[in-house]
Amino acid sequence: MHLFDTATRSKREFVPLRAGAASIYVCGATVQGLPHIGHVRSGLNYDVLRRWLAHGGLDVTLVRNVTDIDDKILTKAAAAGRPWWEWAATHERAFAAAYDALGCLPASVEPRATGHITQMIELMHRLVDTDHAYEAGGDVYFDVRSFPGYGALSGQRLDEVVQGELDEGAKRDPRDFTLWKAAKPGEPSWPTPWGPGRPGWHLECSAMATFYLGPEFDVHGGGIDLVFPHHENERAQSNAAGDGFARFWTHNAWVTLGGEKMSKSLGNTLSIEALLKRVRGAELRYYLVGPHYRSMIEYSDAALDEAVVAYRRIESFVARVRERVGSPVPGTVPPDFAAALDDDLGTPAALAVVHGAVRDGNSALDAGDRDAALELAGAVRAMTGVLGLDPLDPRWAAGASDDAAATALSTLVGDLLAQRQDAREARDFAAADGIRNRLTAAGVSVEDSPDGPTWSLKDA
Repeated sequence: MHLFDTATRSKREFVPLRAGAASIYVCGATVQGLPHIGHVRSGLNYDVLRRWLAHGGLDVTLVRNVTDIDDKILTKAAAAGRPWWEWAATHERAFAAAYDALGCLPASVEPRATGHITQMIELMHRLVDTDHAYEAGGDVYFDVRSFPGYGALSGQRLDEVVQGELDEGAKRDPRDFTLWKAAKPGEPSWPTPWGPGRPGWHLECSAMATFYLGPEFDVHGGGIDLVFPHHENERAQSNAAGDGFARFWTHNAWVTLGGEKMSKSLGNTLSIEALLKRVRGAELRYYLVGPHYRSMIEYSDAALDEAVVAYRRIESFVARVRERVGSPVPGTVPPDFAAALDDDLGTPAALAVVHGAVRDGNSALDAGDRDAALELAGAVRAMTGVLGLDPLDPRWAAGASDDAAATALSTLVGDLLAQRQDAREARDFAAADGIRNRLTAAGVSVEDSPDGPTWSLKDA
């Protein structure tokens, strides 16, 4: 397997630090508000990576942190008249529910920043003792000039660095960044040798990653917006303290809306709760893991609808085989699928293999080749299982059973649309029109687009 490493700006062969195991640290949520699809994309992408590594026989440890103390959390909690810890805990539960609703495997551990103050103080001690950090006015800062490799991860020169910290405090150099913030009236604080205060964002992740994964580990992941300053600063303080830290730095791209990054500050968020009232968890997961993790997703209702149709074609095929032949057992993933995921987790090419197997399987089923259809359905289940999208996974089957009529309709319409598409590709337009007429008579409105058909109930 090869992964794109941000630090070297190249694809590199992934060879785990420890034979038979893989270690991944993913920057998780700052629990200041409700999760939207931009937030959870990272969790989904690294869930697929974890599943693929585990499929290859590795024992995977995935750490995904929770930042539960932060300026924004304090500000929003105060504005709402609620305790900061209650505000953080409420939104942490919302994130956990969102990850679960979209089929993310539970993290091996999900540490909170406030639970690891001791480890942060120990890291600061190491940095201060080696002159990489200093105390000033009750704050503790990292001395950027003390680390010659600063800027290598993000590709910045030292004279270009702007940390973006609102309060420069007593820094020796504006390019230095905050490790520890001195206590302010009314804010939470913890005691340290340099006075009471609370941790800076960058310090938290370095302390938690090395506490659970050791001084060196395989993969550090997160959104592309974290490359600078967060990951640049993590790398600097960890390496300066003597830790090898991450061997691969990987970053997923944004979800955008109207060409802009989805963020609460822009007011252009789409909450997971709202979207799950419109589509099922498996369908939303398909939409978010289908594009390559390093490609931007420009959200649109039409694109989401197309993803729903595509997933239902897979679901419909597996349901047809189950009904006509018997329940397929997950088989072996095809070589082309494996090659796609081994090439920097190429989910678009991997899904193309899935849909190829669905087309072949439907043809085999229509031709009465039950054995071939069953084998292909087993391959589809194996591939979608790696992607967390197996239609017969109890998670998705249980969700579907809540509305058996809707599920039956989705399966039927998806089946007919698949047959209609096959007829059109074979230029049998009479058969294709006949299927459309059947759907129209049943009250189903079909709209064609260059990316495939969408459907809805006429009285909906």
